[in-house]
Amino acid sequence: MLSVKSTTRRTILPTLRTLAALCVAALTPLAGYAEQPPPPCHPNPQAAADMATVASRGDVALLPTALKDRLVQLAGRPHTFLPMQVNAEAPGPSQFFQYYLLDTQGFERNVFTARISGVNDQAMLTVTGANCGLPTVGAVRVVLEPKAGLPTDPNDVRAFIDIFTDISGLFVINNESGWYEGWMIHDLGVAPVGPARSDGHAGFGTLMQQDADLLRAMGTGNNVFGHLFTTDGKDPRLPSEADRFPDIQSNLVPIFLSMGAYNAMQQSDVHSYWEFNYTTDWVFPLYELPFTGGIPGTFESGSIGRLSSLVPGSGPQGVRNNPVIYGDNPSLPRDPDKFDGDDDAQREFRNRFIPSGLAHEIYLDVYERLASFEPDAPFPQRLFDAYAAEVDRVDQNGDGVISAVEGDVDSASDGFIDNARLFLPATSFNRFAVTREINDGYLAPRFAPNQRAWILTGSAIPVTPAVPASEGRDGDDR
Repeated sequence: MLSVKSTTRRTILPTLRTLAALCVAALTPLAGYAEQPPPPCHPNPQAAADMATVASRGDVALLPTALKDRLVQLAGRPHTFLPMQVNAEAPGPSQFFQYYLLDTQGFERNVFTARISGVNDQAMLTVTGANCGLPTVGAVRVVLEPKAGLPTDPNDVRAFIDIFTDISGLFVINNESGWYEGWMIHDLGVAPVGPARSDGHAGFGTLMQQDADLLRAMGTGNNVFGHLFTTDGKDPRLPSEADRFPDIQSNLVPIFLSMGAYNAMQQSDVHSYWEFNYTTDWVFPLYELPFTGGIPGTFESGSIGRLSSLVPGSGPQGVRNNPVIYGDNPSLPRDPDKFDGDDDAQREFRNRFIPSGLAHEIYLDVYERLASFEPDAPFPQRLFDAYAAEVDRVDQNGDGVISAVEGDVDSASDGFIDNARLFLPATSFNRFAVTREINDGYLAPRFAPNQRAWILTGSAIPVTPAVPASEGRDGDDR
């Protein structure tokens, strides 16, 4: 038996693995296009078959070329599971109308995605860099379920929509209850001028003329109806790799809608399914923002973690509730998914989230109603006051919480016959991001609203007309 010194083994083994990978490519035509990790990592020996399987699947076959190529690319790499199978949840096929292609570009370089000299160049990589440095990429597919009696227009907030996320190249998070989290992002637009309410305040979703005049005078005149709102009145500037916190940042105002928690499989791939509808189109309590460390100066002032929304209420300037009544009761655990029911008394009343369109209304008060809402109040007082005021318009029992009953799309509030206005449609979420989270008790993205914890992002790409994109039937059409 020949012995081989360890130094020799380190030289020979990568060479053998390289030869093996070349043999796979030679034997199967599709594998030549597979994106495999370099030695000493191990290739996917079933790359050709996996790529062919995904390319021919009924839920993938009719997708746009760029998205289909991305899913096939993921299938060719080492993985635990192939990109998720889309099953119909209605008699007709799922209707694909929007997608996002994700990568690690388009936001400030950070220690989760890059080596930074003197900061993490001598530390273990914890997020990207899996499979010997293959770029981390992903895809998000958004489909509408044409359920009986429900809308088939994705712009209708009563439609039921499924979101499928597939990512390649994230290490598993092991410590301190960490997770990855996906976020659909709606960038605040400039609202139109509309008639005032009976109390003289701006109507829902609109501005007073004096507000519009002040906005137009900001910066270079960007802030007019039809444009994305910018904090400096200049042209919109998306997050960029040239950003440098805290001085150089995007001038947009994002509304983040959580896609829930992710974690990675053994082969560093991630797969997630989430349902978008009026029962889930709710966002974190905005009054958390000054305490996440993502607003310049808040960390340095010791504000991070100062206020929690653990016991639901309407924030520092609103209602604060008794934890015995509104806390997470061990005999009746808080469960925001307990949204619908035949007995309203059994539906969840301790929600920390608020409907996404109500968050939009709060941001109009804070950023755009410069004349008509507390013109002399500084930030964050404007945020706290606006949050309490707008929640109060929908809150029926004065507890500062939007319960499942009060926030139901068919409930009436604030003089409107229903609550459809309180929800942003899926098509209005123009960006997507994935963050690395750690358990801090907040519902807001880590370091919100900036991108210090981002690891992936991409912009929405609409598909019109929608195309069938499912194969088979889900076991439960709920």
